[in-house]
Amino acid sequence: MSKKSSIFLVGPMGAGKTTVGKRLGETLGLEFIDSDHEIELRTGVDIPYIFEKEGEPGFRRREKAVISDLTLRQGIVLATGGGSVLDPDNRHSLSARGFVVYLHASVDQQLARTARSDNRPLLKNIANRREVLQELFAQRDPLYREIADLVLDTDERSAKTLVKEIQDRLMGPEG
Repeated sequence: MSKKSSIFLVGPMGAGKTTVGKRLGETLGLEFIDSDHEIELRTGVDIPYIFEKEGEPGFRRREKAVISDLTLRQGIVLATGGGSVLDPDNRHSLSARGFVVYLHASVDQQLARTARSDNRPLLKNIANRREVLQELFAQRDPLYREIADLVLDTDERSAKTLVKEIQDRLMGPEG
């Protein structure tokens, strides 16, 4: 593998970070962890509840602690929350401690993949989801790209194909 033994997946909601991450972990024999799920395990409540009680700032504080902790672990595949890159310390931890893959998804794909989800606090009770997703994309895309070792477009592509591309990149030209 590369000089860094953990793989961190970043990208917007609906990009497939959890799906690709699970498959990548299985393929490479690495433990898969989803940072949002880890926050829920540690707090005993779901993400929407944290947003409701503590707001986004409270959630981001919890997320920062989890990202700091998990990025110290070796040999994992970590799927991060879409907004984790907003914090400069998170970006530093991710880029310095592992191989960062940005799973890029168009706003259309994000809309399609989040349409039936009620576990997305930033989209809850929002009339114009497209507008919100476009604003989030405009703000976050440069941050994802800033720390990415590899950028993959996920539109119209299967998790299997994406995992193969990541694996090929990690193995390098020597194969």
